[in-house]
Amino acid sequence: MMPGDKKFKTKELSSQINSARLSFANPEDMLKYLDIEPGAVSIMGLMNDKEHVVKLLIDEDVLKDENLGCHPCVCTSSLKLKTADVIEKFLPATGHDYQTVHLVGAD
Repeated sequence: MMPGDKKFKTKELSSQINSARLSFANPEDMLKYLDIEPGAVSIMGLMNDKEHVVKLLIDEDVLKDENLGCHPCVCTSSLKLKTADVIEKFLPATGHDYQTVHLVGAD
């Protein structure tokens, strides 16, 4: 998860999580692990990842905001949630943890 004003650079993130190669998930894996389709990717999909295959990475600036926005597993609507509720209630309820990462802001 990252703020919309940041550019995503795979090389920058790869080094932080000790991954030689990063890529976006293909539609089949998104359905298999999160039960969501491209365009509707959301932290809420973690409730469908019962085997904890997906690793959640959250940019440090997301954690600084009081609220965060996400899709409710469909792209036709959005939710505004308290960041603390997501971290302290939702993630533990799904059995998922997260790793904080640092992504460089917009130029």
